[in-house]
Amino acid sequence: MEQDFEALAKLYKNALLNDVLPFWETHSVDWEQGGYFTCLDRKGNVYDTDKFIWLQNRQVWTFSTLYQQLEPREDWLKIAANGANFLAQHGRDAEGNWYFSLDRSGNPLVQPYNIFSDCFAAMAFSKYALASGEEWPKEVALQAYNNVLRRKDNPKGHYNKIYPGTRPIRSLAVPMILANLTLEMEWLLPSETLEQVLSATVEEVMTDFLDCRSMLMYENVAPDGSRFDSFEGRLINPGHGIEAMWFIMDIANRRGDSKAVNQAIDVVLSILDFAWDAKYGGLYYFMDAKGHPTQQLEWDQKLWWVHLESLVALSMGYCLTGRAACWDWYTKLHEYAWSHFADPEYGEWFGYLDRRGEVLLNLKGGKWKGCFHLPRSLYLCWQQFEALNASS
Repeated sequence: MEQDFEALAKLYKNALLNDVLPFWETHSVDWEQGGYFTCLDRKGNVYDTDKFIWLQNRQVWTFSTLYQQLEPREDWLKIAANGANFLAQHGRDAEGNWYFSLDRSGNPLVQPYNIFSDCFAAMAFSKYALASGEEWPKEVALQAYNNVLRRKDNPKGHYNKIYPGTRPIRSLAVPMILANLTLEMEWLLPSETLEQVLSATVEEVMTDFLDCRSMLMYENVAPDGSRFDSFEGRLINPGHGIEAMWFIMDIANRRGDSKAVNQAIDVVLSILDFAWDAKYGGLYYFMDAKGHPTQQLEWDQKLWWVHLESLVALSMGYCLTGRAACWDWYTKLHEYAWSHFADPEYGEWFGYLDRRGEVLLNLKGGKWKGCFHLPRSLYLCWQQFEALNASS
């Protein structure tokens, strides 16, 4: 694949502005009752009207970020406001914890059992505060962020179904999202809080969850960082590991730490070597570190977000270091992702393929897929290739 950075920048820019965002602007906004429809079929028809807090907040974040960082389009701000106002009114319980899901009109459906609802609320309202210039979203963002800090050592609280004491588990998902969230919240946080949380989360990810022999990122560890031999203890989630590494690269680059940048790239390359399907191409969804069967029956599916986060990590890694291995892997991932997930007929990308790379579910949005990973990745890759083109 030729290193035509200008053409790549145009490809990502065009896909973002003329394909993906128009799909969500046209089909997802619930102007009548607030928030967004995320359960969209291939053509954008709504097939379920429930509203999932992760995806509602993520869409607020997407349109607020693009308004604030790319172009102050009034229609983008209106879409962000439509979600932010709905969520501020309906998204939390009496104690300020964010529900998992609501019905269309905002009545709670699933209890606030999951810390990630609070994470994405903090991200969303931080960016919406910047975009709108209003004061009240800052308070919502900080309250959600403090919820995350309070709950991070016991993310599910009394909703946790694991029996206490027998096999306590720490999950990579918590420190990796906290690292990214804290950077997102930088403008709202005291500098000492920012540096303290960033240092602690980077240390936790790169010490406890990284296996220095295999250079693989484990999904779960014991409280002391040791490994345990079980389904959970052997679990490798390639997409999570790779996404975490571009968060680490972002933080390391901000600190001028080239050693940490290169270590994160080393981990990305190791995960790709481990998780690439040599027979059919693409990256497995879940894997067992020892090659045993996983408990996740969907382990061999190929998911949109795993490949998109890999494209971000590789383009960022190449932009920061020029390492040839990043470009080689980028080329392989680019060819697979754009030829299998993109839907030139009806727009947007498919989310779920079987192992052979054939479309498994032809939805464009659902309970877990919304307006986030794809637009964020298109925007970030566009920026990386614009920077590479400017410096070449």
